[in-house]
Amino acid sequence: MPSEFDLIRRHFTRPSTHTDLAAGDDAALVRIAAGRQLAVTTDTLVAGTHFFPGAAPRDLGWKTLAVNLSDLAAMAAAPRWATLALTLPDIDENWIAAFADGFFDCAGRYDVDIVGGDTTRGPLAMTVTLFGEIPAGAAITRAGGKAEDDLWVSGQPGLAALGLACLQGRARLADTRRALIALHRPTPRVELGLALRGLAHAMLDISDGLAGDLAHMCERSGLGAQLDAAALPLAALRETGANEILARHCLLAGGDDYELLFAAPAAKRERLAALARRLGLPLTRIGHLTAHTGTLSLRESNGDMRPLAPSGYDHFAAA
Repeated sequence: MPSEFDLIRRHFTRPSTHTDLAAGDDAALVRIAAGRQLAVTTDTLVAGTHFFPGAAPRDLGWKTLAVNLSDLAAMAAAPRWATLALTLPDIDENWIAAFADGFFDCAGRYDVDIVGGDTTRGPLAMTVTLFGEIPAGAAITRAGGKAEDDLWVSGQPGLAALGLACLQGRARLADTRRALIALHRPTPRVELGLALRGLAHAMLDISDGLAGDLAHMCERSGLGAQLDAAALPLAALRETGANEILARHCLLAGGDDYELLFAAPAAKRERLAALARRLGLPLTRIGHLTAHTGTLSLRESNGDMRPLAPSGYDHFAAA
């Protein structure tokens, strides 16, 4: 049976591009350019909580890194280095090889060096710590929103939640392909996050549901928000065969989307429309921030206003 060090050498040691000393020693050595800040994020994925135990290992490898990349995208930081701590119940070389291929596919796509980590025996779980660089003072945080800023969302939130609903038997769709791709192989919006420097006042990624994550932005910015039901990007969810109630629930409360939700002044609308065209990525204006601290509301198509519950995923509340 291969040792821990054999597994690391065989599956997780790859060439690096911008690291002085990567894996193979007691610590990695990296160099930060003058005038730049280091952005750091960590996420853990646990079998049975974040993914089904039988999930395809290549997809799981991709998603393990992608969810961290989404966090850096939300800060407008360029990803650089990552570590991986992998906990395995046993050694399955085929599973490990497929997982590593997916993980390094994602790392290669976004120019990330894997500079270390650990392997241990235990219930299946993986933890990534990701490091990125950003010019000092250029980070886009959750706290920078201003009253009357437009609220925008990228891509198609809600698809991943539809995919999960199908796998759990809670929904039947005419077309599950896009929903399952969104769930298993999310696209971190790194290029968009970098391009929003100087355009967005506040930003975060949608991991726990649009409404719940919007509440986090409002809390940090000391503001409220109003969404416009007629502006919500529901068309692609309806096209899968989801009914209106399910589509709206998945969009507002589903989570696992890893799209970007950001606030920007109305004066930037034309530049944001041009950016959407350049990236080939839909950017949808769904509402605005308000001065009513902590108040979230939804304006229905008939003009009626109703409170918007900041629902989202909470590990311990779910337990």
